[in-house]
Amino acid sequence: MQTPCIHVCSIEPATGFCAGCGRTLQEIGNWVSYSDIERRRVMAVLPARLVGAAALSHDMKTGHASGPERPL
Repeated sequence: MQTPCIHVCSIEPATGFCAGCGRTLQEIGNWVSYSDIERRRVMAVLPARLVGAAALSHDMKTGHASGPERPL
């Protein structure tokens, strides 16, 4: 069974995603019961989740918000 787990298991509070693989706790817990199609669907979104989570983490550390600036 294919898995995205890289054994860096830590749920990021800001996103609810695992810092290592990008899955939610629900996805991790249900992984073995998912069909191959369901696992592929989750794995398809993980790269974007990890990029978004990394950007959010960086923004939180620097105090800057990403995305378009809002007028005051």
